Amino acid sequence: MKPAQDRRVRRSRRALRSALVDLVLEKGFQAITVEEITARADVARATFYAHYRDKDDLLVGIVRDLAEDREQLLPAVAQAQARGFTGLPVRYIFEHAEQERDVYRVILRGEGDGRALREFTAILCNRVEQVFRERAAQHGVTPRVPLDIVARTWTGELIGVLTWWVENDTGYSAAEITAHLRDLSVYGRVWASGLAPSDAPGAFDSSGTAPAADA
Repeated sequence: MKPAQDRRVRRSRRALRSALVDLVLEKGFQAITVEEITARADVARATFYAHYRDKDDLLVGIVRDLAEDREQLLPAVAQAQARGFTGLPVRYIFEHAEQERDVYRVILRGEGDGRALREFTAILCNRVEQVFRERAAQHGVTPRVPLDIVARTWTGELIGVLTWWVENDTGYSAAEITAHLRDLSVYGRVWASGLAPSDAPGAFDSSGTAPAADA
């Protein structure tokens, strides 16, 4: 493809995606049509169908664009692995969501049939599980909990917080929310809630014996 044609394609795709996001936030995904999307984008219908099958395919395309460029989703993975558990990949996700808040709102709301959100979740989860496995191998450790469970738990928590953060004025910056999530990951929920490990229900005492269950 010639450079000029390539630039036109990118412009058309950007315009279509921007139009979709704007219309979804105005009317909801189910209420909009391809004709409305192309009119808002000032793009011919033939151009739309040259790139996408339907509006659902366009919505999923937005997710895939985020994933295709790893520098937009998890650019700091290699840096984080080299420096330890920094939280940098999470911070970049929040910073990217801050810049593209409307796009993330549409995805995280599960607009359409939820396919875009499922794809977003799967892409992120698969990448995170890979990072956990690489980190375990690098340090020569055996995970105490299966890493597919760890990755899905981590991803679910991140998406839950991210959804709340992009939909509301929480008062937390990307750096602040990342710091809290990092501490939660490192120290756990018991520590985060202000308790000592021995205060947790079912905790082991200093001898390593679990307390008897309440009658």
